[in-house]
Amino acid sequence: MQSTGRDIVRQSTIIAAAVFMIIGAAVGGGAFGGESVAELQNGALSAQGSYLAPAGPAFAIWSVIYLGLAAYTVWQALPAQRVSTRQQAIGWWVAASMVLNGLWLVTARYLNLVATVIVIAALLAVLARIIIMLGRDRASGPVDLTLFDGTMGLHFGWVTIATVANTAAWLTQTLPAELGEQADAWGIGVLVVVALIAVASALATRRLAPALATAWGLVWLAVGRLGGEPQSTPIGVTALVVATVIVVAGVIGLLRGRRAAR
Repeated sequence: MQSTGRDIVRQSTIIAAAVFMIIGAAVGGGAFGGESVAELQNGALSAQGSYLAPAGPAFAIWSVIYLGLAAYTVWQALPAQRVSTRQQAIGWWVAASMVLNGLWLVTARYLNLVATVIVIAALLAVLARIIIMLGRDRASGPVDLTLFDGTMGLHFGWVTIATVANTAAWLTQTLPAELGEQADAWGIGVLVVVALIAVASALATRRLAPALATAWGLVWLAVGRLGGEPQSTPIGVTALVVATVIVVAGVIGLLRGRRAAR
């Protein structure tokens, strides 16, 4: 198959989006001065910002995701990937996810919590679209599976829990303080919804990476609630149970996918 100008534009757009993402992460994260992400929005986005915020070490997963996105960007720019049907169908969506990724950090620094919720919700929707589309066309090999499916799966799984934490931070700053008395009930309810969505996603997409990333966030959420502030044993225990259920669902989905492939 002959490549076209559109294929070259797609590859270039993904590279430009990756550069924007990195610059956005650097600016939003305070690399050029200013507050760290945890200090932005009066600390609403910190590990103590809400009952559904993961503990600080959870955010180390961003290093893995960014490394994967950088490797994907280089790999998709190779001539062999120019006419890949997967790249042609999904590459534009990946570029959009990178732009939204970088935009979130800029939004967190310069706008408000409502804007961050809108951006991260859009990012989650785009990543969900990518995961669905990846499931329609099997990976061509281990590199494709790792850099494309694996990286996007981790990104989607982590942003799932990050969206919950971001929304909870906004609501914590917005709703009356009296509602804090029902924080345990609300938190458990939200985690049950997360479990239902993540399990359904794992079984439908037959992918393990999203489940692992979401479970990672939930485990650190549990650490934050059981050993940090604000403290909540019910939410912490529920988060651990949900994380376990999601991983089991991810393994079952993966095994089903391999069985179907055979």
